[in-house]
Amino acid sequence: MNILLLLTPKREVAYIFDDFSLRQALEKMEFHRYSAIPILNHEGGYIGTLTEGDILWFLKNNEQLSLKKAQETPVSRIPRLRDNFAVKITTNFDDLVAKSINQNFIPVLDDQELFIGIVTRKDIILHMHKQMIKYPL
Repeated sequence: MNILLLLTPKREVAYIFDDFSLRQALEKMEFHRYSAIPILNHEGGYIGTLTEGDILWFLKNNEQLSLKKAQETPVSRIPRLRDNFAVKITTNFDDLVAKSINQNFIPVLDDQELFIGIVTRKDIILHMHKQMIKYPL
C-alpha cells in the first residue's frame, strides 16, 4: 500500500522550527491542542518531536524560568525524552503500523530526507477498519 494515501501533507501540519522559542512552541501547541509537535530545520529536515512532557520537565528543572526567559530559550535547548521516528515515503504499511504502536504520528520524509507530512495513528486505524469492513474474514 502506498502510504501517501494516508499522508497529512506538511501544509496541513502544525510544526515548529528548531530556532523557535519555548514560548512560541507553547503557543503553537496550545492553539492546535497538540501534545506533541514536529520540529524542523529551515531547510525542511525533520529534527525531532517536542512533547508537553519535555516542556514540563524542562520547566521543573529550570525554576527561574520566566515568560521573558521562555521567549529567549530556543526549543533546541530543551532535552527531549524521545523523538517520533520518521519513515521514508517508500516504507511499507506493516512498518508504518509497527511505528504507530508507540507514536501518535509518524513523520514522513521524501527521497531527499525532507519532511513532507505525517501519518497519524488515527488514520491508520481508520484505514484498517475500512479494510476489515470491505474484506470481512
